[in-house]
Amino acid sequence: MVSESVRVPSDAAGLSGDLVIPAGARGTVLFAHGSGSSRLSPRNRAVAAALRDAGFGTLLLDLLTAEEEREDDATGRHRFDIGLLARRLAHAVDWLEQRPDGADLPVGLFGASTGAAAALVAATERPERVSAVVSRGGRPDLAGDALALVSCPVLLVVGGADDTVLGLNREAAGRLSTAHEVRVVPGATHLFSEPGALEQVAELAAGWFREHL
Repeated sequence: MVSESVRVPSDAAGLSGDLVIPAGARGTVLFAHGSGSSRLSPRNRAVAAALRDAGFGTLLLDLLTAEEEREDDATGRHRFDIGLLARRLAHAVDWLEQRPDGADLPVGLFGASTGAAAALVAATERPERVSAVVSRGGRPDLAGDALALVSCPVLLVVGGADDTVLGLNREAAGRLSTAHEVRVVPGATHLFSEPGALEQVAELAAGWFREHL
């Protein structure tokens, strides 16, 4: 089993991450957090723990450096820079491939909020390496024209009470030309804070990655 804090290079930046690969892992899932969040997101960490229990490795990654996060808190400059976030995810996929413990494992991407858009764009930049994408309460619409270029299977999980985001996800699904599903967690709001809601997200994600990784 691998469990370590890592630094992932991306251009001139070094991104902090937490990598765990259980023995006999069937693939590695790279997490892309949403705006104003980080690799310490309790929701993403809860889903990551469930995926490890299902036999997947996980990489929780800060998509911004500490300096960029401080700047973003003040200006909001980076949180909607989908191109930057996607490029960093793609570099993390490359980094995983260069590790002896990750080179032979298929990769999935799990994106939340704006991180979902970054995950979809990154999937188009590394189509030979990214085998599946799962979005939790995501903004896939922010992926723009890249939606039509995604080639791996995509699962869009949305809360049933998250009306605006549910509409955006259904519209984005109509622009996907690859295999995809929109799954609604009844009664859940944007952060899936209702009892049992996040567990349903984890179960859906594990099933999707089990089928497609």
